[in-house]
Formats: sequence, C-alpha cells, structure tokens
Amino acid sequence: MPLVRHRKVLILGYRAVGKTSLAHQFLEGKFVECYEPTVESTYDKMVVVGKDEFQLQLVDTAGQVTILPHSFISNHGYVLVYSVTSLRSFQVVKTLHNKLYESRGKTRMPVVLVGTRRTCPCRATREVKTDEGKKLAESWGAIFLESSAKESQVTKSIFMKIIEEIDRVDNSYGTSTSCRLM
Repeated sequence: MPLVRHRKVLILGYRAVGKTSLAHQFLEGKFVECYEPTVESTYDKMVVVGKDEFQLQLVDTAGQVTILPHSFISNHGYVLVYSVTSLRSFQVVKTLHNKLYESRGKTRMPVVLVGTRRTCPCRATREVKTDEGKKLAESWGAIFLESSAKESQVTKSIFMKIIEEIDRVDNSYGTSTSCRLM
C-alpha cells in the first residue's frame, strides 16, 4: 500500500475571479453558476499523481488583498488566480505574490498562475493578454495556465500541476550546488 502524502494548497486572488468555481469543478466535476462571496473554505480530496497518492487540502480564500502573513504558514503550494477580463485582478495577483515571497523568505515557491474566464461569453472584454500572464509566471518561475471553471479537464490539470510543482521545488532544495574541496 503506497504512502499517502499530504499537500495543503492555498487558492488566492481578487474577489469574483473564479477561485471557488475552480475548486468546485475540481472536487465535484460541476460548474457553480451563482456567485456567493467566500469567507474561507477548506476542501479535502484524495488524488493520484503518477504512482503517488496525495491527500490534497485546498484552502479557498476570500478575495482580499490584505491577507495576514500567518495565513501563508504551513502551505505547500499556491494557486494564484486572476480574471483575463480584469486588469485589477491581475495587479492584485502580483501584490499577493510579493506578499507570499516576503513572508515565506524563500526564492522558490510552488506556484501555478491561472487566468480564468478564458471562455467567457464576451460580457466583458479581455483586459489581460495571454502573453502577459505567461511573462509574469516566467518571472516567478511558476507554471501558467488559462482556464474556465466550466472546463473540467483544464481545471483538473491546475491542481495536478501544483502537486507536481510542490515536489519539484521541494526536491530542488535537496540538490547541492556548492563546491567540494578534496
């Protein structure tokens, strides 16, 4: 019987960008049409990545910019979410990443940057280009995806990628890059 590893992932972003919808699509395989502001919700799901089993705990945060640093403690990875139809939400994600970086004190963090509303039926126009999201993710050393909470496969990919990214970053800390004297 394989060892079950625990992973805690914080979902962060501005209000009404689709954080809860992404979580529900991943957990339940359905899109939630109505919007109700989230205070903070925690969800658990067993997932298999390759041959490994993970108890994934998702923490769906309220859409706020002023998150206290203690909120970042004991998380393994982060999914930062913005809406491609909101430049403000893109700016908020940058601020959140800076706060994470400062509070964790690490240069490398497991992060997946997600642009939502990719398939939005043009009630709103696109304000953030795909290339802008890609460039931002590259500058952080993060993975980038655009998604719609209506797309189950892409949403599943987001959470599989963060688990893989957690392991990649954790394993990279064990790699020695120093000189040895003989």
